[in-house]
Amino acid sequence: MTASTTPVRPAATPSTRRRWGGLAVLSASLLLVVMDMTILNLALPAMAEDLRPSSVELLWMVDIYSLVLAGLLVTASSLGDRIGRRRMLVTGFVIFGAASLGVLLADSPAHVIAVRVLLGVGGAMIMPSTLSLIRALFPDARERATALGIWGATAAVGSALGPILGGALLQNFSWHSAFLVNVPVMAAAVVAALLLLPESRSERPGRLDPVATVLSIAGMVGLVYAIKELGKDGVTAEVLVVGLVGAALLFGFVLRCLRTGEPMLEIRLFRGRGFTAGVLTALITSFAMVAALLLISQWLQLVKGWSPLASGVALLPMAVGGLIGSPLAPALAQRIGARTVLVGGLAVGAAGFLLLFAVPQPLTYAGIAASLTLIGIGTAPLAVASAVIMAGAPVDQAGSAAAIEESSYEIGAALGITVLGSLAAAVYRAGLPSDAPTQAQESLAGALTLGDPALSSTARTAFTESLTWFGLSGGLLLLAVAGLVLYLTPRTLDLSAAHH
Repeated sequence: MTASTTPVRPAATPSTRRRWGGLAVLSASLLLVVMDMTILNLALPAMAEDLRPSSVELLWMVDIYSLVLAGLLVTASSLGDRIGRRRMLVTGFVIFGAASLGVLLADSPAHVIAVRVLLGVGGAMIMPSTLSLIRALFPDARERATALGIWGATAAVGSALGPILGGALLQNFSWHSAFLVNVPVMAAAVVAALLLLPESRSERPGRLDPVATVLSIAGMVGLVYAIKELGKDGVTAEVLVVGLVGAALLFGFVLRCLRTGEPMLEIRLFRGRGFTAGVLTALITSFAMVAALLLISQWLQLVKGWSPLASGVALLPMAVGGLIGSPLAPALAQRIGARTVLVGGLAVGAAGFLLLFAVPQPLTYAGIAASLTLIGIGTAPLAVASAVIMAGAPVDQAGSAAAIEESSYEIGAALGITVLGSLAAAVYRAGLPSDAPTQAQESLAGALTLGDPALSSTARTAFTESLTWFGLSGGLLLLAVAGLVLYLTPRTLDLSAAHH
């Protein structure tokens, strides 16, 4: 998602039709990534019934995509500066489509995880190129601002369309369709990109650093694996060793970036308090939203017994909340200040989570819908967070700022599922009888396949209880981060200095 740190090579400005057609291609890239995430959440129960993954394998199916994508973002951005961003984008389209087609050969959890790894590689090539190409397509600042607003709004549209499309596919086809839907879209995107997008390169691309890439990927995977195992089995020697090694590798990545004059990622940007607040807002919003979609979609299907399509439609209040709030957030920030909008958005999202804990039991869909709406409204200030991030970076470091911004979304999504998902799993297991079969302790889907009515009822109650405690923990975490963002963000922050 990085913008070049140096001016792109001069080129003729594309025609108006080609510019906006190119924007449609770039926006479709984001739309597909968001839809793919929500479709997968709906497909998980069917995948679990077919493949019988353990709870850890189930989490890896979701997490590995974000981890690989986040780990490769900086490298893909630097490579795109060298070989051309359009070329990098089209290569990503091809890999993404081919990996999606490869799901036809997947007959085990390990195979699905491998497919998700390849999807992460393709996504890492797609995402860093999009905003840089928007910058090349729209040299006029006012047009570019409009284009960026449209590009960002597609995330809310993807959240709305993903559950419905996923539900319709899963209603009529197997879980494989959640992946295969990507194939024709990627094929069309390749053709459209070659026809509509200009090539764009940096005159002085940043230095590639394979060692830093390995440190970041291995460190993140090790740390997240330790967190997952901690939620499943508690403190063990393996968890401690893997966790410490992962943390050490990430620390080594940071030191390497700080000690070189041309780092792959400009870590020094975090010295700016406004920049740090914007990244923190983006990370925690993604952290909470993705975890909520994952658990609530499972609750709708496995506890309420709703079909995938009905469950997809039932998730719409989150997208509606985002669509209502997103257009208002930038204008509101101009009136009352960016800090107020960021903190207010986090507070509204926290209220949505706390509502899951506060509504009378047994939990009903009315409470879920109200919670989803507030969580959706709480995602509206993400556009303001992006402006805060870019305003906190000098022009010559805009590339690193954009890469950090995109990484925060992906890392937040992975860690949200890991931390809050593991917490919910621990509460679920605590609600089961001590002699419950291992399959039941692994997941609610596993308990339901045993065919024991009493155990199924107990497992559903335990899962609902885990969702309420998930709401409490998520709400308190968002409130804590809101207080930190309030402290970090300068009261007089001027967003007119943003450099997308």
